[in-house]
Amino acid sequence: MYELGGKRVYVAGHKGMVGSAIVRRLERENCEVLTSDRSIDLREQAAVREWFEANRPEAVILAAAKVGGILANDSFPAQFLYDNLMIEANVIEAARQAAAEKLLFLGSSCIYPKLAEQPIREDALLKGPLEPTNEWYAVAKIAGIKLCQAYRREYGSDFISAMPTNLYGPNDNFDLTSSHVLPALIRKAHEAKLARAQSIEIWGSGAPRREFLHVDDLADGCIFLLKEYSGEEHVNLGSGTDVTIAELAELVCNVVGFEGTITKDLSKPDGTPRKLMSSDKIVSMGWNPKITLLDGITMTYEYFRSHEAAEAGETGTV
Repeated sequence: MYELGGKRVYVAGHKGMVGSAIVRRLERENCEVLTSDRSIDLREQAAVREWFEANRPEAVILAAAKVGGILANDSFPAQFLYDNLMIEANVIEAARQAAAEKLLFLGSSCIYPKLAEQPIREDALLKGPLEPTNEWYAVAKIAGIKLCQAYRREYGSDFISAMPTNLYGPNDNFDLTSSHVLPALIRKAHEAKLARAQSIEIWGSGAPRREFLHVDDLADGCIFLLKEYSGEEHVNLGSGTDVTIAELAELVCNVVGFEGTITKDLSKPDGTPRKLMSSDKIVSMGWNPKITLLDGITMTYEYFRSHEAAEAGETGTV
């Protein structure tokens, strides 16, 4: 077991949805949380190396990444590949040079083949073609896993990887041009309710199935792995259940209070038909998620109304 008490723990990407949740979770661990401000560009090797030399973290959680939904991935393939490759390579190498005791790299479920057997186990990696709409991001995240494995083999570094499923929660991105499906649905339903619109539109057929995990559960799982796991193979982190996009849209509309219809734009891509991960490995170690999808969406909508919508003057009434 790796003890976090009294350690200096660096959270890369602390202002993002995942990083901020991990920072909140670390408050219970009696450790010193280190963060770097926006002046440190993680894509720049020299800046990252200098920060590590000056701060010497003993544990590192690499949650920084350029992220986005289907539209963003499809529109900016070079940025998604280059930025993520640079971030992970710079932080992992700097952690080794600064003699960090442990590092946790966070990937994404999109690393798996488009038509992987469901639920997807860790050993499905590199067993088939990727989903074309996000392959650039997937390739970068696969490289991060392999970097951690290579550093374990060559340098003996205790670097591990976790693959979260689709995440949502406080500090999510609710911008319709770059967000993932769940926060996008929350904004669409909220704005449609305020406008008294007759319907909202979802991309594709609504048939693809997706798994969702609240970011606070993800943060708890990350701390669990940091303490309890030391192995070369990456570990899936998910909720263990999935829903169709159409079912998700209905659930969001019910939480938001939008009573119109849901239409489907069949000209838009569906993406991977199903993406449910097997989290048997971490569950067998003793960890389980605690937040249901309904409760999680309810909490996320409350956050959206009190932060995102409030800033835009769109709070309305519940």
